[in-house]
Amino acid sequence: MRKKSDYILRVLLIIGDALALILSFAMAYFIRVKVDPRPWTFEFQFFDFVRTVVLLVPIMLIILAALGLYRKNIFLGSSRLPERGRLVLAAVLSVAALIVYDFFVGEDLFPVRVMALTSVLLSFIFLLVERIIVRFVVRQIFKNDYGVKRAIIIGNSKNTEYLADYMTTTPEAGYRLVGIVASKKYIPKDLKTHQYSSLKDALKKTKADVIFQTDEKSTEYVYKQTVERHMLYYYVPNETALSSHFGDMELIGATPAVLVLTTPLTGGYVIIKRAFDLFVAICGLIIGAIPMLIVWIIIKCNDFKCPAIYKDERLTRYNRRFKCYKFRSMKPEYNGMTAEEAFIKMGKPELISKYRKGGDYLKDDPRITKFGHFIRKTSLDELPQLFNILKGDISLIGPRALLPGELRDYGDRSLILTVKSGLTGFAQVSGRRDIPFEERRALDIYYVRNWSLMLDAQIFFKTIVSVLKRDGAK
Repeated sequence: MRKKSDYILRVLLIIGDALALILSFAMAYFIRVKVDPRPWTFEFQFFDFVRTVVLLVPIMLIILAALGLYRKNIFLGSSRLPERGRLVLAAVLSVAALIVYDFFVGEDLFPVRVMALTSVLLSFIFLLVERIIVRFVVRQIFKNDYGVKRAIIIGNSKNTEYLADYMTTTPEAGYRLVGIVASKKYIPKDLKTHQYSSLKDALKKTKADVIFQTDEKSTEYVYKQTVERHMLYYYVPNETALSSHFGDMELIGATPAVLVLTTPLTGGYVIIKRAFDLFVAICGLIIGAIPMLIVWIIIKCNDFKCPAIYKDERLTRYNRRFKCYKFRSMKPEYNGMTAEEAFIKMGKPELISKYRKGGDYLKDDPRITKFGHFIRKTSLDELPQLFNILKGDISLIGPRALLPGELRDYGDRSLILTVKSGLTGFAQVSGRRDIPFEERRALDIYYVRNWSLMLDAQIFFKTIVSVLKRDGAK
């Protein structure tokens, strides 16, 4: 499973920044009311003031994010614009946001200017101290090997030696060096035991999460290995390539490295997508509770002994297996069987080729019950997958969840498993069963490579239309 040092870092920073901002404004209020001897007149009581600040904290955190204060480079001090300068600007803009709110609402949050100035100063101090504490906490977490990314460095370059030394002396960077594939002259003396003769050998003997390549030898092969294993791939460019880099540029210490992305769905976008998934899943379960109960009762009435919800093993992001929930639409005797096994069992092996040629679809499929045909046409059989979304097994929108046995039939199959599988997706709204099997897979790969919030929004609304019109539902 991929380590999530970047995720741990960002979560700690967001929580810490939120607390620091709330405490700084609360302290500014306390100083003005309890310490400053000058008379004061506030309509707002302390807890009312703090509550207003808490409500505005999300806007302040957006300001911090816009200033790049959640980037690892800035946190580790390897950015051109130092973190302290950004924190000063963040403090000023956060107070400005509160003043703008106060202007439009007219609640007199800052009846005296000195309180606004005190808030700016305290916000900067609290944010700075909080980030020093977070650095210490992160360092201790990563020192205990929790959440770090296990790294392999490959390439005959001076950058190999620098990166190896940096990773072993800077635990807060979130990397643990597990292998080096390079000539001895490029490996620090105290790290000779980390040397491997080939990338294949290093991958076999280590459970690496990321590869850093520091030269241009066999880049296509190295990148392919990372895609197949769902690893991160960084390319450390030379001076010529640096001017025309692709992907996301990061500084690993003082060395620029390009993170070559297999999908744009990374970083903060993952959090946004997950938040939307949870919102839709919760709303869907509330709205769909009665229809789901009715479907469950009808299935149980037809066959009380058989479970109404069928659990099928599927694959999702990073090749992880999970139980996919669906209302049972097949006859009990064929549950858990592949199409081939079921057709052979019923004595109709001739249906196998017809089923596959039809894109895994067969009109009047003898395995499906009469009610099963109905819930498939209306997509009601998919409703239990809202629980899968709630659990985080799948996303609302993504490639179709693969069966483990289907992997060998896929070109670029590792790309499809770069993101979470989805309840609906680009292929489903492009015709569902009406388009050929290979075209559906091509659409899934297109989605992974070209993901965007706008694309997800388009798929979401097209899904609603497709379900209502029953386009491609069979």
